[in-house]
Amino acid sequence: MRIFIRVLFFSLVFVSGSYGIAQQKLFTYDQLFKGTATNIFKPLPVIRGWADDEHYLEIKKNEEGKSQTYSVEVKSGKAIPYDEKAEIKSAPSTSSLGLNNNERNVTFSPDYKWVAYTRNNNLFVTEVATKKERAITSDGSDVILNGYASWVYFEEILGRASRYRAFWWSPDSKKIAFMRFDDSQVPVFPIYVSTGQHGLVENQRYPKAGDKNPEVRFGIAMVENNFATVWADFDPKNDQYFGSPLWTNDNRLWVQWMNRGQDNLKIYEINLTNGNKTEIYDEKQPTWIDLDEGNRVEFLSGNNGFILKSDKNGWENLYLHDSNGKLRNAITTGNFWGTSILKIDEKKKLLFFRARKENSARYDLYRVQFDGKGLVRMSFGDYSHDAVMISPDGKYFITTYSNLSTPTTVALADMKGKVIRELGNMKGAEFADYAMPRMEMIRVPSSDGVFQLPVVITYPVNFDPLKRYPVLISIYGGPNAGTVYDRYRMTGGTTQWLAQEGIIQVSFDNRSSGHFGKIGLNYIHRQMGKWEIEDYMSCGRFLRAKPWVDTTRFAITGGSFGGYMTCMALTYGADVFTHGIANSSVTDWQLYDTHYTERFMDAPIENPEGYKNTSPITYAGNYKGLLRIIHGTSDDNVHMQNSIQLINKLEDLNKHFEMMFYPGERHGIGGAKGMHNRNEALAFYYKELLNKPMPAVFSGSSQRGF
Repeated sequence: MRIFIRVLFFSLVFVSGSYGIAQQKLFTYDQLFKGTATNIFKPLPVIRGWADDEHYLEIKKNEEGKSQTYSVEVKSGKAIPYDEKAEIKSAPSTSSLGLNNNERNVTFSPDYKWVAYTRNNNLFVTEVATKKERAITSDGSDVILNGYASWVYFEEILGRASRYRAFWWSPDSKKIAFMRFDDSQVPVFPIYVSTGQHGLVENQRYPKAGDKNPEVRFGIAMVENNFATVWADFDPKNDQYFGSPLWTNDNRLWVQWMNRGQDNLKIYEINLTNGNKTEIYDEKQPTWIDLDEGNRVEFLSGNNGFILKSDKNGWENLYLHDSNGKLRNAITTGNFWGTSILKIDEKKKLLFFRARKENSARYDLYRVQFDGKGLVRMSFGDYSHDAVMISPDGKYFITTYSNLSTPTTVALADMKGKVIRELGNMKGAEFADYAMPRMEMIRVPSSDGVFQLPVVITYPVNFDPLKRYPVLISIYGGPNAGTVYDRYRMTGGTTQWLAQEGIIQVSFDNRSSGHFGKIGLNYIHRQMGKWEIEDYMSCGRFLRAKPWVDTTRFAITGGSFGGYMTCMALTYGADVFTHGIANSSVTDWQLYDTHYTERFMDAPIENPEGYKNTSPITYAGNYKGLLRIIHGTSDDNVHMQNSIQLINKLEDLNKHFEMMFYPGERHGIGGAKGMHNRNEALAFYYKELLNKPMPAVFSGSSQRGF
């Protein structure tokens, strides 16, 4: 009887809730995939920053319908056109300097008197006034790269946003720091390209786990000494890494150094006359330290020291050091993560920063004194404040905030967290007329009972708890790369469409996602992938126990690390997951690059069992569902070799699976082939999860937003 009453109660709750939704409209194909839902969603206001203490800058349409910057008064909201011509110092035209498409990463000096660039792996400068070019290096070749990053540095240390640039102007425009890479001992990986009658091979210098890395030197070219180069005192033969250099406010050069094992970070100051180095900072951890950490150091003016971010105590906290590197005090000591400094008020010795603390799925704005006292949460409500701009005097802030049930809003607030004025939100005039799926965040216990794992569930439109629905789980899963946040998710495109079709859509985060700080991340050391898939299986079992889940249609999908996780789910986790689409997957960590892999796994010779125990190939015998394996044949990041080796094992075991290769595509499959891949994924979901044909409207379509 109790069971009957409980079922009846939940039926009334969900059905009554769904009854209201049923009166609302469903989205059409054109609205979701051709961008015609303009009256349902509207763009947020574009805030550029602050003009002064009492005026912020907003880009609006003027009377002629053109975009224009306005200065808006905080108190009244009055907007007047903003004249910014006097503030803009524009760079000269590169074409007027005789530069063409052969130059890479054209970068002007801060005073615009010089422009630096690389050509044929040599570093050059041109003087703007005279248009005279000077070569800083001359030994560039296919294995010697000056100012142009070796692949592993581009991908893992300097970052893709660098576009391979490995040179940096000093603030006074009188020096250029640059890296010189020697790739001659880095193994070559052949990438076969099928173009033409005979095809061709791309030879890529790619160090896989345990391989020889590029040898790196740090040079400083002096403008005032005819660009003569001083070399920093590091032995390039040592097994080591270098992070992005740090130019101080007074034009001193600091270099971030790390050992091959990636558990010791040092920061050195380089003598710009003779290249000698002086140690400023030394940090060791028993697992690893991230060398590619952005904004690790913020310098204070007047040689008054610096603020450093570190996760050495298990969380991302801020520390005040003097100019010689001596620790003065910890500024923060809490369970902060995703920490980023937004404003430093040196006069008042106040620091404003954004981080996740109160709730690991939400960002907040905080203020604290340099001495660590007076910590205050400045942001308001149970929202994630995902973009914050603080006024110059620290009296106001503009925030973009939301949660799973509150559409994204932009507001102006004071430092007591009081909203002065809402500046805009994403709800269009017809927003309330349409049925949006309900989203819910829950926490699921990990199998070892240590963590409460965050999960977001997107329920189907008109959800009925008495029915059984297929489940589609979308994941990434890489270290410190969580995807589950309490922020509003635009339900356009695929998410809305599949919710209308009757699929429960889910996102999981594991213990290494950042929700549990470096403490959670440390669990995966030397066994990357094992705890992650265990956590996903815990979340999966939790969902499979729900009466409204069809356990025969329990799918998972992801790309890159998410593809790896999908392959693990269908092998190691075959008793939980029934279907999967794995895009561009790593299938054995021995096949991925040195810097990323060894950071978490150490070298293969040091950890052979760890590599074996984290490969889905090891568990291929457990496979029993249906996996689709997808890869671009010219992927230079995760080589197609990964998918081929898993396919080889599955074939030897006489396992049924699907595969789709995309000729010439890299790690991201785009263009026409990207559309084909997305449509094929949709067809997979219709056939395997919904048990019905894909609507004809998708055939040969070129939709947006899918």
